[in-house]
Amino acid sequence: MLKYIQIAIGVIITSFYFFPFEFTFLPGVNTKMAMAGIGLVILGFQLGKARNSIFSKDAVTISMYALVVSFTSFVAVTLNETRDYTYVSYIISMWVWLSAAYVVVMYMRKVHGYISVELVCNYLIAVCVFQCVSAILVDFYVPFRLLVHSTVAGMQEVWLQERLHGVGAHLDPSGARFAVALVVIAYLCTQLMETPRRKYVVCYILAFFIIAVVGNMIARTTTVGIVLAVAYIIFALGLHRLSFNRSVWRLALWGVVALLVVVPIVVWFYNNNEQVHDNLRFAFEGFFSLAETGEWEVRSNEILRNMVVFPDNAKTWWIGDGYMINPEGIDPYYTGPSFHGYYMQTDIGYLRFIFYSGVPGLLAMMAFIWKAGRICMQKNPHLATLFWLFLAVNFTVWFKVSTDIFLVFALFLVLDRVRPEEDPLMCPES
Repeated sequence: MLKYIQIAIGVIITSFYFFPFEFTFLPGVNTKMAMAGIGLVILGFQLGKARNSIFSKDAVTISMYALVVSFTSFVAVTLNETRDYTYVSYIISMWVWLSAAYVVVMYMRKVHGYISVELVCNYLIAVCVFQCVSAILVDFYVPFRLLVHSTVAGMQEVWLQERLHGVGAHLDPSGARFAVALVVIAYLCTQLMETPRRKYVVCYILAFFIIAVVGNMIARTTTVGIVLAVAYIIFALGLHRLSFNRSVWRLALWGVVALLVVVPIVVWFYNNNEQVHDNLRFAFEGFFSLAETGEWEVRSNEILRNMVVFPDNAKTWWIGDGYMINPEGIDPYYTGPSFHGYYMQTDIGYLRFIFYSGVPGLLAMMAFIWKAGRICMQKNPHLATLFWLFLAVNFTVWFKVSTDIFLVFALFLVLDRVRPEEDPLMCPES
């Protein structure tokens, strides 16, 4: 029983990291920052004892890339004389994520006696399922909703209360993290099909459907994960060559079983509950439109098309305009056009980086994420495909929103080097 309680606490701690938020009674400090503070204390103690810590050649390398991001942002803000320092302090943000990730990984090792890529992946999946279940409880169970809204800062916003949300999980940043969990599940399913642990695949499939359905209700960016996960499974199992081996049939069978469980429940709630009905139509608006009108129509697609706005001068292409967010809220000296939402009314990640710090700033940010992924691949070359999937999620999500998923790479950057023969993913007998 104690072990289960420790694991439950571990899921909560990981959720504090993966979906950070501020408590109403502790404004200004979110859960990620609090964990980073604890991580720095642990690091200081370990350095004092001359023990291993996250300070390494890899940490120095990735820090240099983050410094380039901060430098290009500083140049943009300085030359444009703006006050938007969103990415000027990115080097600090990077170390906050690493320090907080260190706490998460250290706790996992303490509870389980070991740490591995698979264990971290399982916690990420569990956290996303937890957030999806929490979102349903917030929507259906009034006492839980009142508890969340009274303790989590920002939940009192009217616009947020109109959208399905979990405990700190809402809007596109959460959608990107749900997408990561979905590609993780796809990867684990294909790796475990020929091992004794294939019995757990049905649990992964159920988790996939929960995250895919409820995650899309929270943020439709989750669809990126669905598409990439399905595409990966098709190619990993050879379905694109019409190859149907035992693993394919087994996975298909379990997928059908999961569908037989999930679909009747979803259909019943869709027909009998107005909240679920509206949330499902929001989550899968394109599919409903295709079925009812024969055309794929999603309101957000039209909004996204209107967000495709490119700079009209060379100066913006080279050093940006120095604005990442709406300048009206941060710069009292701003006299330019008024915007609804973000600067230039665009939320597209690639364009927002260009408008903030020009093409050099965009390339610096892309190089930073790329390097984080490459370091993870070098530390665990036998798991390179998993990290390629993470990179695919990040660079695909940027077509819709500017959030990055370095927090995912941070967890694996602080892991000890795991040799292939020691990693559970590569041990059929384990």
